[in-house]
Amino acid sequence: MSRSSMFSPAINTACQKRGSKEHPVTGAIVISLFLLSALIPLRALAANIVLLTNSEWPPYFSEGQKHYGIGSHIVTEAFALEGIEVEFRFFPPRRALELAKNGDFDGTVGWQLNEERKQFLIASDTIWKTDWVFFHLKSTQFDWNSFYDLGDLRIGGTVGYMYTPEFQQAERTGLFSLDRGPSDDQGMKKLMARRFDIFPQIKEIGYYQASRLFTPEQRALLTHHPKAFGHHKDQLLLSNKNKDSAQLMERFNRGLKKLRDSGKMQAFFDALERGEYNLPTDSSSPSGTLDATE
Repeated sequence: MSRSSMFSPAINTACQKRGSKEHPVTGAIVISLFLLSALIPLRALAANIVLLTNSEWPPYFSEGQKHYGIGSHIVTEAFALEGIEVEFRFFPPRRALELAKNGDFDGTVGWQLNEERKQFLIASDTIWKTDWVFFHLKSTQFDWNSFYDLGDLRIGGTVGYMYTPEFQQAERTGLFSLDRGPSDDQGMKKLMARRFDIFPQIKEIGYYQASRLFTPEQRALLTHHPKAFGHHKDQLLLSNKNKDSAQLMERFNRGLKKLRDSGKMQAFFDALERGEYNLPTDSSSPSGTLDATE
């Protein structure tokens, strides 16, 4: 819940309905309740707590990893450098975005701003960038230069994913078609079973999925094409329905710069490569992507 949503409309309505002949004791009670409700958002603001939605997209975001994944860790530490505490709530990707857009939460992590989202959300400076690539089996002879080269291929996909604006436009104009399934896990399994020729995925995510889904022998069969078909620019998005969002974003960007300049952010990525975000009992399943809503 965002801080602005903590005001009580019921109390405002009660005040409007009461006339000038109201008993002085009753009026005093109403005034006291109103003042008490007004203190709630002030206490929340003084507490410096930001409520953000999150979704499963390991190794960047996951309830089953240390610090909820490196992406969550970066956001938490950047805010902490500005004296702000972060609380995450995990939801399916589409729900996580909608809750932030509607102002039910202060914002959401793991997204990139696009034209549709600009109507409801403001974006931070870029936190990190990565590439969208096509995964395939080494036994599949695959090369491409443009989306026109993909028309005769069996291409997997995940329901609701935009991938990139250019990719989405190429699909809509019929340059190729996707056989979309309910999850990235299913898509990678179909790729391994040779039911797809290629499968689009963020490079690091694809290999993380492979490490969780396949045996070492199976993983040795998998590769990706070195040519990226797009880039993901990760950003924190805050609801424009919260009057404090602009100020919060300024503080976050300031904290993010401090984190990057100190070298700690690079240290986090070094730890990710060493597998230090994985918990011994990590049972998370990579079932969503950052851009899971068109």
